[in-house]
Amino acid sequence: MPPRAIAPLAETSPLIRAGASAASKARFWDRIAVKYAADPIADMAGYEITLQRVQGLLSADQAVLEIGCGTGTTALRLAPFTRRLLATDVSAGMIGIARQKLVTEPVPQLSFAVADADTLVASQAKYDVVLAFNLLHLVTDLDRALELAAQTLRPGGLLISKTACISEMNRLIPWLAIPVMRAMGKAPHVLCFDAAELQSAIARQGMDIVSVERHGTRGKDFRVFIVARKPV
Repeated sequence: MPPRAIAPLAETSPLIRAGASAASKARFWDRIAVKYAADPIADMAGYEITLQRVQGLLSADQAVLEIGCGTGTTALRLAPFTRRLLATDVSAGMIGIARQKLVTEPVPQLSFAVADADTLVASQAKYDVVLAFNLLHLVTDLDRALELAAQTLRPGGLLISKTACISEMNRLIPWLAIPVMRAMGKAPHVLCFDAAELQSAIARQGMDIVSVERHGTRGKDFRVFIVARKPV
């Protein structure tokens, strides 16, 4: 039986279909970039657990790519543990804020660039690690985004992700609240899947799942942390 397609929430909505383009995504995130940068991290303890876990997987000889870096907070924390880290986001507004942070807090290993996770960010087999935090539920096509991420990895390289599994939330949120917020322009394009479906999507790209974890410290944690390795 072929894998079940992972569809956007309320996929019949013309607003969601329009949100598939990089330009549409960029406009949404550009509009909220300043607010996004100011919002506190909801579960700081869980975030710190994730950072410590990722730091343990990085080394000073690695070239690292982060896709969907937002305003660069995580990239600034992780770049010192790498040889170089290129952090990308579809939103020029987000990247502008990230670069301002980098001026204030220089990290020689770190650079930022505008790029969409739904397109090929780098040439094949260029990076030792690809990071994708709070991103994979926001791409237009999950399988395509994972395929492109895998292509940029060298053999033996790691994909490290932390992803909101919308299907695991209260059903009123993915099937009612988010579509209403999208119609009002207050929520982005969102894909609905659970942790098992995400693991299957990663495996379809030929990667081996190394670890599946939950780092949340406040109630039910629907953000799954997955480490996968590209075969040598």
